Amino acid sequence: MDDILRLEHIYQYNEWLGYDTLHPLVSIVDFSKCKRVEHRRQYYGFYAIFLKDVKCGDIHYGRQYYDYQEGTLVFLAPGQIIEISGNQGSQDNTFQPKGQALVFHPDLIKGTPLARSMKDYTFFSYESNEALHLSEQERHVILDCFRNIEAELSHGIDKHSKMLIASNIELLLNYCLRFYDRQFITRENVNIDILSKFEHLVNDYYQSDKPLINGLLTVSYCADQLHLSANYFGDLIKKETGKNAQEYIQGKLMDVAKEKIFDTSKTISEIAYELGFQYPQHFTRLFKRYVGNTPTAYRHYKV
Repeated sequence: MDDILRLEHIYQYNEWLGYDTLHPLVSIVDFSKCKRVEHRRQYYGFYAIFLKDVKCGDIHYGRQYYDYQEGTLVFLAPGQIIEISGNQGSQDNTFQPKGQALVFHPDLIKGTPLARSMKDYTFFSYESNEALHLSEQERHVILDCFRNIEAELSHGIDKHSKMLIASNIELLLNYCLRFYDRQFITRENVNIDILSKFEHLVNDYYQSDKPLINGLLTVSYCADQLHLSANYFGDLIKKETGKNAQEYIQGKLMDVAKEKIFDTSKTISEIAYELGFQYPQHFTRLFKRYVGNTPTAYRHYKV
């Protein structure tokens, strides 16, 4: 089925699954208690966190299938489209989903501290192959968070519900930050390989005519070349180098600029254009911020 099932609200999602709605803006879903559902592409107007308890079925996100193993979390932000299906090769257009999920509408957290910190949880924009793989202990922590939210939903809605639920969601997300930090560390060899490829990518870019054609090297371009989401790539570089990806790229750019400035046959403006700057004054401003002198002063000082 090619049409997209638009799920703007929590009650619509629960209805699709045959699940009771205890709160209009948030739900904890146990898929084993849901009805069989159709293979559909889905648009979400809310946040979703899926926990796969067993190896069962696939989530198709973007151009990739990812088979979520036991104890794996995947995060979706409002506006994303995914396809959830059963085992590949099945002739049946329906399947029984498994695992658990937390879904919550952005309206739930408006006016809470969580709303102001949501930008820090960059994993909501990670690609499917950048999911969070949990240890058994970590999985129990996540399940405890789910149970605490579910207990609050069962309590009934009162004036304290919004803040308590939002606080429990924030606690869960902070645990996910910790667990992602652990995942970055335990995948050190993979990360070193990515860093090496990143360095080669930056060097090759500035040794070619690409800056003159395409402009300044961007984080999104590097992430795309390395087959990573921009957020995951940026977080990985930050954790491995202490600098964000943009700072790393600009540092490399300034190293190349210093070498080019020694070529007195070219004007500063020509060098700026060769490096990908649209306006030479932008190059001068960035160079002075990094080096402490303007390109012209640096040239005269070094020559």
